[in-house]
Amino acid sequence: MALHAAVTLVRESEIPLTSQIQRFIKKEVAEGILHPGTRLPSSRRLADDLGVSRSVVVEAYGQLVAEGYLEAVQGAGTQVVRHLDPAAAPPVASLLDDGHAGGRDGRDPAVRWDLRPGGGNVPAFPRREWLAAYQRALNTADPSALDYPPLAGDPRLRLELARYLGRMCGVRSTPGQVMVTAGFAQALGLLTAVLPQLGITALAIENPGHPGQRRFVHESGLRPVPLPVDGEGLDVGALAASGARAVLVTPAHQFPTGATLSARRREALVRWAHEADGLIIEDDYDRGLWYERGTGRPLALQRLAPDHVVYAGTASKSMAPGLRLGWLAAPVALLDRLQRVRARQDLGTDVLTQLAFAEFLRGGAYDRHLRRLGALCRARHDALREAVHRHLPGAAVTGRAAGLHAYVTLPRHTDEAALVAGALRRSVLLSGAAAHHARPGEGAPALVVGHAHLPRSGAQQAVRELAAVLRGT
Repeated sequence: MALHAAVTLVRESEIPLTSQIQRFIKKEVAEGILHPGTRLPSSRRLADDLGVSRSVVVEAYGQLVAEGYLEAVQGAGTQVVRHLDPAAAPPVASLLDDGHAGGRDGRDPAVRWDLRPGGGNVPAFPRREWLAAYQRALNTADPSALDYPPLAGDPRLRLELARYLGRMCGVRSTPGQVMVTAGFAQALGLLTAVLPQLGITALAIENPGHPGQRRFVHESGLRPVPLPVDGEGLDVGALAASGARAVLVTPAHQFPTGATLSARRREALVRWAHEADGLIIEDDYDRGLWYERGTGRPLALQRLAPDHVVYAGTASKSMAPGLRLGWLAAPVALLDRLQRVRARQDLGTDVLTQLAFAEFLRGGAYDRHLRRLGALCRARHDALREAVHRHLPGAAVTGRAAGLHAYVTLPRHTDEAALVAGALRRSVLLSGAAAHHARPGEGAPALVVGHAHLPRSGAQQAVRELAAVLRGT
């Protein structure tokens, strides 16, 4: 392979060229710039690039192999030895972190059953259908499609998203009101940067809620205002009393409790927005994943007050978080502000992924995928509910049957922290409800369980392990 490597030589130096190559590569390896397993150019290629005799490079490589810096691998050429330990990168908190045991830095404990709601709790990705959509996008993309995209997103995807959001969610929008983002994390980052421009310095959030979002809001310079959640969703009376003029809610399927904002609370929230000139950020994070037969998922809150609501959606739950694909439907004036903020941060979202998703939407592949995914996750949600009912007396799966997680309430006397710790010793990794509350000691004991990746037998086995912990066996 015609590999390249940046090697610096000083031809006027008294140090022989072979020694210069040796010293340079040794220093790069020692400082972690050349990583273990990095392949280097062939001696012929490097000699040609440096304008030196091949024998100079051959001798340098040979000495570095002898000293243990490089190794010659049959069929793979010369590379930095793999057994060198790279410096461990410090863990970085992100919007994904949800207060569970372990972290998102690649050092989670090895367990048999990972029941956390994020990360690996993702069903199979529709590889074949996505590849076909991507291929169509590549085949039909003209040269202009490979240029920097508009900050709000490629017009073709914005059109398809406006159609989809109206048809699927009841969102009132035009393509000109839609922005494509790198997932909800970027959308929230843009919004927290714009809110101070509107004179808003506090953002009300649900409690319990997503701890990563709570920290994200705080670190963005806004004051998070936790508000209680009950079986009807967000307490709108507490919102009105808080003095906050912006609120982040998950009205269709509250995270993590699974509650749906009741009709009377929806009306009250919209009334608050009009009276306080407030802004509602509607996080519809798992749209399309609704398993209750005979009742449809509530339509978007945005349709009731399009001038006061920013609707946010994402493909992270329905497709894969690695796509980094999300969208906003916002009032035009606010969208203009979002674009100005974004212009200082990046130059738009990956165009080819946008075009592929537009094809995925246009051809109906996304709807077909959601139907398959819904059937699969409904069965897995039912299996978890059955396992909890059979093996955990006094516990219950509460909230709506939807999404990729379930909220499992525990008997009042349960020591949630001890259960989480004991489960880990039995190779079950859990997220307790305590981490989702703003203050220690709030709320009754509960678990936030990711179920989308669990086969029926897996749900039974994992819950039996929890039962054994509770029995003290």
